[in-house]
Amino acid sequence: MRFPTTIISRKFDGSINRRWEAELIGRSGQRLTFVGSFGMDVEHPELGFIERGTISYEHYWLDRWYNVFRFHRPDGTLRNWYCNVNLPPKFKGDVLDYIDLDLDLLVWPDLSTVILDRDDFERNSECYDYPDAVREGAESALGELRLMIDGRRFPFEYNYGSENTTDEKD
Repeated sequence: MRFPTTIISRKFDGSINRRWEAELIGRSGQRLTFVGSFGMDVEHPELGFIERGTISYEHYWLDRWYNVFRFHRPDGTLRNWYCNVNLPPKFKGDVLDYIDLDLDLLVWPDLSTVILDRDDFERNSECYDYPDAVREGAESALGELRLMIDGRRFPFEYNYGSENTTDEKD
């Protein structure tokens, strides 16, 4: 099952931050898995050079405050994970839509982590007047991600040579 989908990342005020196309390749309970590919080379300040053809397996939970992207180089080797802290997404028809809270967690293949964009999160918390529940939810999401990483729980248990997207325990 592969379904073309538009993914929309918004700012807290509802304005569109980014938009891209991916294919829905799996659904398990509240988790949706998509696959996409970088159509051009990208230079990212924290990730460095991302080569055209890099594959992104994107996991979104409709009831969680984060999503997790797993990047593979064009030759198939694991590059890294990238976790976005966000409000739980909405999925309707062929569109997945979410509010990005500008707080990210970069995870390298050795499972070392770097929190990214903390200053953006703090600035936008003030600018958009995030309610206390949103601030607390974002911090809680970071904590949950760290527990998943430390416990090597899906999707951080990456099973080399297998791309099973429907049988993992969420």
